[in-house]
Amino acid sequence: MMLEIFEGALQPKEIFSRWYDDECNANWGAFIPFVGIVREEDEIEALSFDIYEPILINWFDAWQQKAKQRGAKLRMAHSKGDVKVHKSSYVAAVLSPKRRVALELIDAFVEDFKANAPIWKYDVIQNKRIYAKKRSMPMNGAGLLAKKD
Repeated sequence: MMLEIFEGALQPKEIFSRWYDDECNANWGAFIPFVGIVREEDEIEALSFDIYEPILINWFDAWQQKAKQRGAKLRMAHSKGDVKVHKSSYVAAVLSPKRRVALELIDAFVEDFKANAPIWKYDVIQNKRIYAKKRSMPMNGAGLLAKKD
């Protein structure tokens, strides 16, 4: 599976090892990983994530098509629920015959993920889940945080 959702914190070493094993004989020239780690800031104990999976799947599939047009492949995993500080909530990788393509795609993919993936983030402070509006990005058609044209 190219897109994986896990309950709680991710185990990047295990995920990347599995992805590498899955892909090592596919003749890729580059495997560029990205790991998102929950930072300790603003007194948070954790971040908590809600995911709207049908839209996430569509968003990811569109990116997979973009990658395919460049001869590459994407893989991604994200957490739902709580992830404590210093743990990973998001990992992604691009596999490509050429390193330049992989480097360009991982940058564009991670930036678009931050702006457009249907994943809502909450701060966990003193065991309370608080919507992280100041660190959230507006999304087209997302109501309150919708981008203004």
